[in-house]
Amino acid sequence: MSAPKPPLFSAWLVGALLLVPATSMGESTLVQQGKAGASLDFRIVIPPIMRVLENSHPQSLAAEASGDWSAQQRLVVVSNMKRGFCVTLRMSTPEVDDWRLKTAQHDVTLTQVSDGYRLCAPRAGRYTLLLDHEFNAANKATTGALRWPVQTDITAL
Repeated sequence: MSAPKPPLFSAWLVGALLLVPATSMGESTLVQQGKAGASLDFRIVIPPIMRVLENSHPQSLAAEASGDWSAQQRLVVVSNMKRGFCVTLRMSTPEVDDWRLKTAQHDVTLTQVSDGYRLCAPRAGRYTLLLDHEFNAANKATTGALRWPVQTDITAL
């Protein structure tokens, strides 16, 4: 029996090792400097958000000496809608004959509509609205408490 010849075995081993990186050569390429290029296209979509953070008002109103009621409502709304939002306030009780609404905010528009009031903000942002309500009783003999009579609806523009 004869031992394998070392020079032939060494040549075979070197040849086998040279073939190993050949499997990954198909995925790589050499590019001359300055001629490589790549581009990335990112698109970030922010969903529309409109959130009422606070809608505080008294649950019931105590009648004043005249038999009428008044209260303040605090409404905090955050919106990222480009065109803003509108708040519609409607009367939800027959005990009120007349209703007046005032606000000191200059960045919103307040208009009276057939069934209440409409407050609109023209752009995105955080709005803290202080709304002063005055209610006249339909029956002046009414002297009791009045459950909060205003329904608040918010609409995106």
